[in-house]
Amino acid sequence: MEKLLYLLPALGCMLPCAAMMWFMMCKPAQPAQPPVTPAQTGPQDQEIAALRAEVDQLRAAQRDAAGAQHARPPGSQ
Repeated sequence: MEKLLYLLPALGCMLPCAAMMWFMMCKPAQPAQPPVTPAQTGPQDQEIAALRAEVDQLRAAQRDAAGAQHARPPGSQ
């Protein structure tokens, strides 16, 4: 009986794992969804595009400011 207790954690892990693999194998593959074209963009996609453009602008401004600071001659501020 004590030896059976040692097997319990191993079986507790293997059995659900094997069952999940079996269910995944038996389940038919779902068809791939078509890619979203620009004509199918929703309001959330438009907002994401606007935010990405804003981030790009801020990064460009930050690079310009850092470049201008490095281009100054020593001693001038």
